[in-house]
Amino acid sequence: MIRRLSPLLSLWLALAALPGCSLFGGNWDGKQSTLDNERQTAARTSNVLDRSPEGLYAAGIEALQARRYQAAVDLFDQVERDHPLSAWATNAKIMSAYGEYMRNRYTEAIGALDRFIQLHPAHRDIAYAYYLRALCYYEQIAEADRDQRTTEQAMAALQDVVNRFPDSAYARDARLKLDLGRDHLAGKEMNIGRFYQRQKLYGAAIGRFRKVVEDYQTTNHVPEALHRLTEIYLTLGLVDEAKKTAAVLGHNFPGSPWYQDSYALLVDGGRPAPGDRPGFARRAWNWIF
Repeated sequence: MIRRLSPLLSLWLALAALPGCSLFGGNWDGKQSTLDNERQTAARTSNVLDRSPEGLYAAGIEALQARRYQAAVDLFDQVERDHPLSAWATNAKIMSAYGEYMRNRYTEAIGALDRFIQLHPAHRDIAYAYYLRALCYYEQIAEADRDQRTTEQAMAALQDVVNRFPDSAYARDARLKLDLGRDHLAGKEMNIGRFYQRQKLYGAAIGRFRKVVEDYQTTNHVPEALHRLTEIYLTLGLVDEAKKTAAVLGHNFPGSPWYQDSYALLVDGGRPAPGDRPGFARRAWNWIF
């Protein structure tokens, strides 16, 4: 799981109206028993809770401060139910989504944010809503050897933030996360390409490695993809293609161990680079024997 970066700016705008409020503090342990205790405590104190929109909203912020996220979501939802026409209800929508996000309930958070975006496209915190929605996808990115549908959704949502709010702090952070998303997608293509290569399905493998070279040029998977193409071209007897590909690898990544590996394949007396890389042990064994 990728470590969460605290959402930027707008949450603090929401908290600024309430003196002394902060997201940090409290000792919520993430256990169901703790949430049950919260509900029991809320029930015992319901008769003294200020049920005005301001009071409910303030109680929700205090619950966030104590990391009692379920209680916070319940209170923000109550603002919407009991006072739907108040200005507090609009803010409560996005704060409820934030509470769900902090509970790792991404589906619920995304649903709430989608509704907020649809209903309040001109809200002052609309950029934050788009950004928080992108974070919900981003934090579900799986390892590169698993299905990457969520990665693609995250990249689309992050790109939406960049396109809509290019000069915002959210866009700057989204650009950084887009780079990681591209790296994950390239990693998936490499995993599939290696599998095809092991199975001697060279045409399919070439397609995957070319995709990495052409579509994910800024990732660190490109040197290996070029080397794999060199290997396959040599296996197929396409020596000129192998030399051209190795030349591209050497020109763009002259210090890469993948270039040294390719050089060893093409030049008599060349030796592979030392180190542990995918498939290195098998190639070294074949080189020795």
